[in-house]
Amino acid sequence: MKKFFLQDPKLLTYGFLVIFFASYGQTFFIALFNNDIKKIYNLSDGEFGMVYAIATTTSSLLLINFAKIIDFVDLRIYSFLVTLGLLLPCLAIYFLPENIIYLFIIIFALRFFGQGAMSHAGITSLTRYFGKNRGKAISIGNLGGMIGVMFLPVLVVYLYQFFDFKQIWLMCSLSIILFLPILYFTLSNQNERQTNFNVSNKKSKKNWTTLQVIKDKRFIIFLPLTISFSFIGTGLMFHQIFIFTEKGWTLEMLGTGFIFLGAFSIIGLLFGGPLIDLLNPRKAIMYLLLPIFLGIIILFFFNNFYFLIIYMSLYGLNLGISAPFTGSLWAELFGLESIGTVKALFHAISVLASAISPVVFGYIIDWGYGIKVICIISLIMIIFSSLLPVFFENHEQRNK
Repeated sequence: MKKFFLQDPKLLTYGFLVIFFASYGQTFFIALFNNDIKKIYNLSDGEFGMVYAIATTTSSLLLINFAKIIDFVDLRIYSFLVTLGLLLPCLAIYFLPENIIYLFIIIFALRFFGQGAMSHAGITSLTRYFGKNRGKAISIGNLGGMIGVMFLPVLVVYLYQFFDFKQIWLMCSLSIILFLPILYFTLSNQNERQTNFNVSNKKSKKNWTTLQVIKDKRFIIFLPLTISFSFIGTGLMFHQIFIFTEKGWTLEMLGTGFIFLGAFSIIGLLFGGPLIDLLNPRKAIMYLLLPIFLGIIILFFFNNFYFLIIYMSLYGLNLGISAPFTGSLWAELFGLESIGTVKALFHAISVLASAISPVVFGYIIDWGYGIKVICIISLIMIIFSSLLPVFFENHEQRNK
């Protein structure tokens, strides 16, 4: 393990931090301010979900062509562009007037640069440059995101005692500014890193285009499984205040739940990364959604606070194992030379899934249905997407 950490500590630091700061564009963070946003803009759950969905959908469609340029441009240029792109909407929340058009633009930029381009940069770089240790590297990078999930909600709840939500977003802007010189330092040896990669991968079999990936049946078969957690998890997280209210849980309980979510996401990362380096990702990926499946069953049947802890822990466990499992899967199926293109497509579709679920779940809430209907829909999705690769693998074996 010591040898792994010494392989490229600067890149590990880069991946950890860039994914941490991508938290500002993640649903769990934006949803902390749902009540203020809905109040200021006079929006219902479904209406805000619609604005969120349109902005996120737009960002996902544009991300397909933008994110794949990481295969062709210097990582330093790409990283500075997307970090500055995240800084601007954080500042805009504080400085721009409260207009629905500005809200759309802000959410679009947060999702495009934060959840989209920045997290894509971290995962893609760690996948590309760490070779056989990519599972462990992805886990270390995503540890940054898990630290964000674990501590940022608690920090926001604390800051709300002294500041309004615009002032909190201004603090987010200042933290990104402080991150810029660190970003420069961690990528200072990028020329050497890229040269070593080019030498070790000069015999790569194929460069994939976006259209070729879409037409490949393996992508179609494994895609529902790999994006289901994005759809389900985002929908549950976006409407977490409604869910907690219906269950009789308080905002303070939410903060406690996030601590367990973060802790178990770290456990998922620590075990998931090394495990996926030892296993066949195509086989192991079929069990990817088991933790969230059990968590939704808990959410369906129980209201006690202790079951909140179990639900959030299982959610976090699935969150932790998702990144190394899916990252290694796409690398195995399509190789490393085009991993930016492949993951740009996958990431864009994942973002699209995360755009659709808030509005779907939001209108289910607006129409008077509760959390039980949402749970049933989620469980059906998990069962279908998990069984699809099993049937595909069995079919492939019979045809050999």
